[in-house]
Amino acid sequence: MAKMNKERLGSIIQSEIRDSQNHFETEYSADRLKAIDYYLGEPFGNEVEGRSSVVTTDFADAVEQIMPSLMRIFTSSDKYVRYAPRTADDVEKAEQLTDYVNYIINNDNDGYRIMYNWFKDSLMFKLGVVKFSWDETSTVQEEEYEGLTEEEIALLLSNPDIEVVEREENYIATMTEFGEEIQIVDNYDLKVKITKKSGKIKIDNVPPEEFLFNRRAKSLEDCYFICHRTTMSVSDLVSMGYDRKLIEDHAGKIDNEVDEERQKRFEDLESQSGRDPADPSQQDVIVHDIIMKVDYDDDGVAEMRRILAIGDTGSEILENDICDYIPFAVISPILMPHRLVGRSMFDLTQDLQTIKSTLLRQYLDSTYHSVLPRIVAVEGQVNLDDLLDGTAGGIIRTRSAGAVQPLSTNGVGAEIQPLMNYLDEVKSDRTGISKASQGLDPSILQSTTASAVSATVKGSQQKLESYARTIAETGVKDLFRGILHLVSSYQQQERIVRLRNEFVAIDPQEGNSGFDVIVNVGLGTADDEQKIAFLQAIASKQETILQTLGADNPICDLSQYVNTLRQITEIGGFKDANQFFKAPQAVQMQIQQQKAEKEGQPQQNPVMQAEMMKAQAEIEARKMKIEADIELARQKAIADIQLAREKMNAELEMRRQELGMEAELRMAKAVTDAEISTNLPRA
Repeated sequence: MAKMNKERLGSIIQSEIRDSQNHFETEYSADRLKAIDYYLGEPFGNEVEGRSSVVTTDFADAVEQIMPSLMRIFTSSDKYVRYAPRTADDVEKAEQLTDYVNYIINNDNDGYRIMYNWFKDSLMFKLGVVKFSWDETSTVQEEEYEGLTEEEIALLLSNPDIEVVEREENYIATMTEFGEEIQIVDNYDLKVKITKKSGKIKIDNVPPEEFLFNRRAKSLEDCYFICHRTTMSVSDLVSMGYDRKLIEDHAGKIDNEVDEERQKRFEDLESQSGRDPADPSQQDVIVHDIIMKVDYDDDGVAEMRRILAIGDTGSEILENDICDYIPFAVISPILMPHRLVGRSMFDLTQDLQTIKSTLLRQYLDSTYHSVLPRIVAVEGQVNLDDLLDGTAGGIIRTRSAGAVQPLSTNGVGAEIQPLMNYLDEVKSDRTGISKASQGLDPSILQSTTASAVSATVKGSQQKLESYARTIAETGVKDLFRGILHLVSSYQQQERIVRLRNEFVAIDPQEGNSGFDVIVNVGLGTADDEQKIAFLQAIASKQETILQTLGADNPICDLSQYVNTLRQITEIGGFKDANQFFKAPQAVQMQIQQQKAEKEGQPQQNPVMQAEMMKAQAEIEARKMKIEADIELARQKAIADIQLAREKMNAELEMRRQELGMEAELRMAKAVTDAEISTNLPRA
């Protein structure tokens, strides 16, 4: 079996890019451009001079009314999701990974902004996309050292991340045993380059116009071609290690479709399209980051590969590697069966905004004509300058009575107002956004029972909860599954982070176990006050049970009681419950220790004792490994120092021998000259 050659693979990529682009340009691009216009309240293009050109913002209003509720549902606490263990042994691991992954979202990335843009893209453009990947970064800094000895240099260069840039030798004068003055090296001045490598999970929002996939895709897993078509500067690509000339040959080209949508997004802030940087290194290059199922090794089975290509058609392939995950997560607020792309708020409100704008224009035109009616004037019988002067109380000179009369028109307010109200009801039915969902009008509460008010509020929240549940169970789950995969596959060393007000070492291999992803969103018909009241009732029952049956009762223990109190604290808006109560695990451990001390036994819980022994063994093993590494580094440094000392002694010995030979030669020459001088005949 022969692998697919580069030309064949490039041909397949170009064909898929061309087909998906044609599909998006005809099906989605025009809708997105129109959605931006409707969101910004831009004119329709059918305006008539002298008449009202007002545009309502029903689409923008619906989006902006939904967004606060979505953000409250998903970001009311620092924990977007939690991982549920599949076995009893994984409980602690699952809790630790839950804290760590939420730390990655909130601290390594701008979690709130990412979620906000992701949700808003889906509400406006049918599809919201985020991209997640392991980002390897290297930072380089230079440092200078003066007066270093050979031993100090050897110890410094034992770090593989340090590279010598400049080295200057400092000499001192010394006398040899023959009385000769020589210069020997005393110390060194160094200029070194320190390269620090680090990696983290990077999450980015992908503009909808940059995301391509094959036609008739049902889900991301169903796609055989996914592409992030974007632009990068020449400088960025060259810094990643790619050939400069190859990159510059593909620079300066513009993706017209992408640029048109990007310009539409910024047209209220800038008047020119695109950019033309003066620095050639800042020119744009079209880049395709592709996830593709292709039979590259010719075994009859298509495998998933990640391909990086540049150029308008993706003709130049830079990378081609096997891939084990899809680095994208997508959401749609309204799912369509057997389709990847669902529906947006624009689909629900576009026609309503057009109709309401038309009715409002007619309403305003009618009002203008009623307040400032058109005038009928008999030609030649009226002073037109007086007629055109709009001064209040002004005089219009005429030659005959009745030469000036207002043209009476019938107002349409009585007919249009019910239509406007009807359209608002239709909008409420379609989107689920009504006055009840925003907070009831006080007038509505008059003569209304509490149960009726509760039913009205709950009914208005059903569609909003449907949007939230759809988002949670689709893209949000995929995102956090992907993050867990990246942590376990690409994080090669432990990382110490602050979780629950404690510094914890996160072992990346902890993520290798199977965990179920549970999205922790604030769904449900009850508001926060009702949840707190319900939890307080549970806490009261727990208190009664503990007081009546004791801490060892079979119904609940102190750790469960503490967990209830912590839940009340978090729902009340305090994100760090550790300020008020200990963690349930710490409470349980303290209880076990107290029991052991009281009964004079080393430990009552054999499982906990085994875990503690295991932890102590791991700590001891880690300590021994660190000590061994330190000893190895010390031995290496000593060996390097000894080698440098022997080299220097050898050089000094060689220099002494050279000086001795030179002294002997000079002495022999002096003797020879003296003998010659003695043997010369005297004049």
